[in-house]
Amino acid sequence: MTTHTGFPLPDLTTSLPRAPFHFGPKAAEEAAAVVSGGPAGVFRQLLGDQESETTLLVARHVLEAFLTTAEPPELTGADAVAEWVAAARTAVEPAVAALRTADEETLDLILRRRAPLTLLGHCWLDTVSQAATQPSVIVNRLFGLHFVNQGEGVPQRGLLARRRRSLVDHGVQLPEIESAEFLELAEAGDLTALHGAFRLAVSRLPASFLPEVVGVHYAVTALGVDDLLLDAEPLVPESEARAVLAEYLTLTEQSPTGADDRRRMLGAVDLVLRLEREHTAVLTELAAWHSGLSLDARVARIVARHAPFAGRQHRSVRVGERRLSDWFEEGQPDLAAFVGELRDARQLRPGRDGVSRFVRSIKFGGPMFGIFDEREAATLTAWAGAIEAGEPADLDFVPESAGREQAARWTEALRRAEPADVVLAEPEPGLDDRRFFHRIVNVERFPHILPAARDRAEAGLAEAELLFTHGAGGRLTNAEYFDYTPEALMERVERIYWDKLVDPYQPLTEIPDRDEVIFQQSTYALGSLIDGSWAHRIGNLGRNHRRSDAMLSAIYADEMGRGDLAKNHITLIHQVLASMDMRLPHIRQPEFLDQGDLPDGLYGFSVHQVCLSLFPDTLYNEILGYNLGIEMFGLGEMRLHEIQKLRRHRLDASYEEAHLSIDNFSAGHARQSADIIVSYLDDVRRNSGEEAVQREWRRVWRGYASFAYFVEHQLVKRVREQGAPPAAPAEPGGLVI
Repeated sequence: MTTHTGFPLPDLTTSLPRAPFHFGPKAAEEAAAVVSGGPAGVFRQLLGDQESETTLLVARHVLEAFLTTAEPPELTGADAVAEWVAAARTAVEPAVAALRTADEETLDLILRRRAPLTLLGHCWLDTVSQAATQPSVIVNRLFGLHFVNQGEGVPQRGLLARRRRSLVDHGVQLPEIESAEFLELAEAGDLTALHGAFRLAVSRLPASFLPEVVGVHYAVTALGVDDLLLDAEPLVPESEARAVLAEYLTLTEQSPTGADDRRRMLGAVDLVLRLEREHTAVLTELAAWHSGLSLDARVARIVARHAPFAGRQHRSVRVGERRLSDWFEEGQPDLAAFVGELRDARQLRPGRDGVSRFVRSIKFGGPMFGIFDEREAATLTAWAGAIEAGEPADLDFVPESAGREQAARWTEALRRAEPADVVLAEPEPGLDDRRFFHRIVNVERFPHILPAARDRAEAGLAEAELLFTHGAGGRLTNAEYFDYTPEALMERVERIYWDKLVDPYQPLTEIPDRDEVIFQQSTYALGSLIDGSWAHRIGNLGRNHRRSDAMLSAIYADEMGRGDLAKNHITLIHQVLASMDMRLPHIRQPEFLDQGDLPDGLYGFSVHQVCLSLFPDTLYNEILGYNLGIEMFGLGEMRLHEIQKLRRHRLDASYEEAHLSIDNFSAGHARQSADIIVSYLDDVRRNSGEEAVQREWRRVWRGYASFAYFVEHQLVKRVREQGAPPAAPAEPGGLVI
């Protein structure tokens, strides 16, 4: 075996080593276009695309623009940081309390303007747990908080669902945050979009900016602007966030990069406090502006919202000397002139019943009923009444400019941002599996590998379709294709469970010697070191609406021990390897490229798994199918034999035992994995019909087959050599996971 330093447990990592970020030239062009397109485009890019190097490069530019402005104080200890943030909270509380007491219409505007930040939740924790960061102590502590905020597998109990319900209780109903019209309907403005872009940027590069994640999380939690504004209790209290902060600071005392890590963490806290003070001040300015609006000005705002939809069907309607469609054809109408003309228009004159044609038209049965919401209709009715009562016009409209100057400064900073650690280069051609694996594990540092990773995933899925015809000959799987029904899927997985995994089991009568057992374990180890990674990007912000999302996210949480290091599967496999005197470097480390315990032939399976994980949107179906394969693999004969062999030689069997338990077919991951597929395809059937179900199902089963392809490599070899399935199921052996 190769002698090397190894990777000690517990993992006390407080930051990953600083290194360049590699992007392709095309990504640089696309990122420049996004940045120049304005704050809303930056926000949408970061939220809407979690699969491209362009998004990661935009994120790096955003972080450069914001983080370089931080001026952290020199503080020691979590209590000192907590006092600093508490003082900031004390200072901001009166302003937020005043905002809560605003009139109903003004509060509606305030909550809308704040909504993009409110509904980002704690997005920076979405992918802090990943192959490059596990099983770090601090990452697991953060992931534990994240799991609670996600509702512990039930999104309806989570932070975002609670906040959305609170907004609805205040009369603010908005589409999902990833919707194209969200920012417009929220009247977010550029400053809010930019603040949101910072939070999203942290969420896209959390491994590279781990100290900043810790700082952002504590500052946002402890300051609690959204909790104050919504008068809500936090799901995770400040005391728990402070405990994580204290643990992190303790860890930095033992780290060679500790001083820099603390500075970076404090810089993130400083930035969050400044941004939240800035946003609160802008909301206060917005509230003062809106509260001071005359009825004429409020009507002008309503007109401005609906003017883009006043089409040619209104050509016969005149306001003053002009047709309604002519008033709005230039896109930016003179609202003061329009409202002034409308005040004197015949439509506002009372009829015989004392009600004007205009008011009658917006009531039920009128030609404009349903165009305006209840609050708008009430404002228009009150305005008509004021005109009838003889109130004079007030057409000196003051335009809304809250946050405009601040947004302009941040926009300029973003456009000037040039991170010195960005390298533009095409990925090296012809990478061997070791180097390819290193880059996809460290994908935040090597985003330019993403196109090749997508090609690799697609190639693996295409090759696996060989088993659509010959999969029944598998020893531990059956990837033969069948038309989907829920009953057919359950029948197939039950037959695999009984016929291939459970019934063939007989205790071993002869146990291989210790060296052979260790070698066999080494053939599984690389796959175990990335356990759960296939699902680590499922259920992220904007992608947690389907029941299948939450179910698969919960499986990933189980694999990571729900934040409990003792139950974390990556911790368990490192313990197992240590019991065999295999002390490997962490898979993210360059030293892992030269490890000699795990042969090169084992990398294909792990490369395929990580490649799948990088495309949680476009390869969602395939991930569901792959998940079924790997969770069922934890059951039955192979696992029981490995436990028997490990125990005989007094080697650590905890990893095998954990999977035999948690993956059980009664209610564990194996059963849940089948249920996830059924749930997803039920949604497809409701939305798109049976033909779409079969189309989506084929992709799901490709994912299962791609798992089987690596498990049944002897079957694959025979089929390729003979051009036909073997007469009998292939014998197990030489498995590569």
